[in-house]
Amino acid sequence: MKVNPNIFREYDIRGIAEKDLTDNMVEAIGKSYATYLGNNGLRKFVVGRDVRLSSERIQAALIKGIISTGADVINIGLVPTPVLYFSIVQLNADGGIMVTGSHNPIEFNGLKMCKGIDSVYGEQIQQLKQIIEHGEFIKGQGTVVDKDIVDEYVRTIKSKIKLNRKLKIVIDAGNGTAGEIAPQLWEDLGCEVIRLYCELDGNFPNHLPDPTVPKYVVDLQKLVLEHQADLGIGYDGDADRIGVIDDRGRIIYADRLIALFSRDVLKRMPQSTIVFDVKCSQALPEYIEQYGGNPLMWKTGHALLKAKMKQENSPFAGEMSGHIFFKDEYFGFDDAIYASGRLLRILDETGNKLSQLIDEIPYFISTPEIRIECADEAKFDVVAKLVDEFKQEQDVIDIDGARVQFGDGWGLVRASNTQPVLVLRFEAKTEERLEEIKNIFKTKLNQYPAVKFSDQDFK
Repeated sequence: MKVNPNIFREYDIRGIAEKDLTDNMVEAIGKSYATYLGNNGLRKFVVGRDVRLSSERIQAALIKGIISTGADVINIGLVPTPVLYFSIVQLNADGGIMVTGSHNPIEFNGLKMCKGIDSVYGEQIQQLKQIIEHGEFIKGQGTVVDKDIVDEYVRTIKSKIKLNRKLKIVIDAGNGTAGEIAPQLWEDLGCEVIRLYCELDGNFPNHLPDPTVPKYVVDLQKLVLEHQADLGIGYDGDADRIGVIDDRGRIIYADRLIALFSRDVLKRMPQSTIVFDVKCSQALPEYIEQYGGNPLMWKTGHALLKAKMKQENSPFAGEMSGHIFFKDEYFGFDDAIYASGRLLRILDETGNKLSQLIDEIPYFISTPEIRIECADEAKFDVVAKLVDEFKQEQDVIDIDGARVQFGDGWGLVRASNTQPVLVLRFEAKTEERLEEIKNIFKTKLNQYPAVKFSDQDFK
């Protein structure tokens, strides 16, 4: 079978739903996944889906493919991705697949795949592609059972998060999967909840469900200030990524949240290794060391961080894109609903405002994540050449792209594993130096015709 190699990404399968993820293609992916794991004796899988308009169709084709190998499927229906991970643990399954386009544009969809709760990623995904190309599928006849697991998930979080203070929170679910679970959960735990875009709607009529993009949280910021709320919480489309607004209406980027969570975890588990990705502020490792932890910078990507966290036996990890992983008191997978509960608990226990806690963390002047266009087939080559160029002039951390260290600041360029873009971020001690570092990168990027950007992208 001929396949589009570009949909087989580093840590998931992703493409345009009606073009790349046809029923035949998805059925073949289901067969290859179940064959790949079935060859190791793994035969029981959970399948869930998000709210996207194509997700129900894709889920049906996927299940058809899986059971055609003789494997059994538990269909948990429309759920957040963390509920899929939870169900793998709770139902003692061998793995699972979540049908989700996450925060991507409406026409996209994708598949996040697990062996146990570990992500299937990297070379494993390439092996799935090879199984499809060779048509070497196990044959059999499996079964499908439907299971509602959400109530068990909610009970589990309630057993772990206790609040004594009545907090006022605004929740923007971006019309994604968290909308029917998170607001009610926090109300049950005693919070006053103001709902924003919590109706499930795969058309995403208000904004794309990505709470790390400033233009998508403007309404959340307004409501936090209007209602004098303690904080605002944004969830992405499948609720494995979190965005936070403090009581002053400020966007709290994930590296500052990771710092706050790290301090809390290190109180119970001193000298632990805390894992974070290359896009995080230099203030983060310094803060982790200040509170007795061992900071470990690693590659960007939820699958890559989760694997590194397991390898290092780390109790906590976080990514600049808002993936937050708690092994401390939890299961070690990324769960934005649980992470928001841990944040509420910190506010409850300290009695402080979120703005006060955040202002205690050292601050450098930084940009949000900047994404500029670069074709899938060119992006990794461009980054490899930039790594070599920068290494001739500066100290470069090259675990994932080029994080160029300038002493009084840094700049990062890396290839996205999910989109045809380059991802950049910059940080410096002064605004002037920040602009200088940006201009160094713009000059380099201008040498590559495959890279498309304007000065406005860097504002």
